[in-house]
Amino acid sequence: MHYDLTTLPNGLRVITETMPSVRSVAIGCWVDTGTRDEDLTHEHGASHFLEHLLFKGSEKLSAREVSETFDAIGAESNAFTSKEATCYWTRLLDQDVSTGFDVLSEIIQRPAFRANEIDSERQVVIEEINMNDDDPGDVAFENFSTAAFSDHPLEAPVLGTRDSIRGMTRDDIMGYWDRRYGTESLVIAAVGNLEHNDIVGLVEERFGEWDGGAVDHTFQETQPSSRVELTRRDTEQAHILIGGKGLKRDDERRFSYQVLNHIMGSGMSSRLFREVREERGLAYSIYAFRLAYADAGAWGVYVGTTPSQTDTALKVIRDELDKVMEEGVTDDELDRAKGSMRGGLALSLEDSNSRMIRLGRDELAGMPHLSTDERLERLDAVTRDDVQQVAREMYSAERLIGAVGPFDPSDLEPYLTV
Repeated sequence: MHYDLTTLPNGLRVITETMPSVRSVAIGCWVDTGTRDEDLTHEHGASHFLEHLLFKGSEKLSAREVSETFDAIGAESNAFTSKEATCYWTRLLDQDVSTGFDVLSEIIQRPAFRANEIDSERQVVIEEINMNDDDPGDVAFENFSTAAFSDHPLEAPVLGTRDSIRGMTRDDIMGYWDRRYGTESLVIAAVGNLEHNDIVGLVEERFGEWDGGAVDHTFQETQPSSRVELTRRDTEQAHILIGGKGLKRDDERRFSYQVLNHIMGSGMSSRLFREVREERGLAYSIYAFRLAYADAGAWGVYVGTTPSQTDTALKVIRDELDKVMEEGVTDDELDRAKGSMRGGLALSLEDSNSRMIRLGRDELAGMPHLSTDERLERLDAVTRDDVQQVAREMYSAERLIGAVGPFDPSDLEPYLTV
């Protein structure tokens, strides 16, 4: 991987990677702020609310002009918010990069925050919350996150709550933007058919007079206790996530854990898919996942199953977790997981937007920019002993459950025991 990084005099970082074989350029404006940085007394959901409001334009550009400009050049554009970062992005033809930068720089630096648009978008965000609340899988995942990051800055949901969004004033929103958005909290990543110096010139021209210092974060360890976080609903399917404390984002064991995660629950040949779905027909969807942040992490397994089959499904999951701790993994499983991960890495390199996300996310988070060869070396170095060791550490700790279904917490508590 070859990338170029320039820090402008005002502290803004510009990082690029060239893909001369394509005609597109993916641009991401990454802001070093997310849900964890909000004051929950009056800013809960502000990061995500801002993501919506900035596309409403500036004093110079209306919301309609923003969308029509992108549409007129056939560009894709959107934004996303996480617990740690916010990204505004576009993917467009290389000949239209200047136009894309014009729009992104304008809405990020000079948002209008028109009162009528805040009120209309407030309802849009509430409808998004309603939509998520109607999805039992989303609710179960939020319950798991609440349990995994209890009393931690990562606990709060990204969307906020209906009450927090309704109660957020224009001053609250402007104050959060003013406090968290600035040149030292911004990384601009671009990947595609480009020249680094040309991108730096465009950024300097459009962002050169902006300012703003670095932002801080509250970091702390998590100490999750064994618990069930349940939303009782008479659903046709129970949605259950079982897991525990995981690895932080920069933990050196992350490659071993990625292999473990793949063997346990990623793909149709994984242990959990095979045992729960293929052998017993207990679920349509089952997978393993990991959450990795700057100061905390979590591991988990999701399963959706008929409520009457919940006990059987959880027993099979518990048995498979126990088995990998006691017996480890086979050479075939290790080779197959590595091969699948190599293929996934290669496929991701063909997409300029995927490469932009990796580049911008790693720069914002202070993670090393590993080349493909370096990633493959780390992957190839993982041994069966490494996988078993990280499994024993992860899976033997106190367990948590987030769930939605027609039962009581006491019905699931037996599966908290390792």
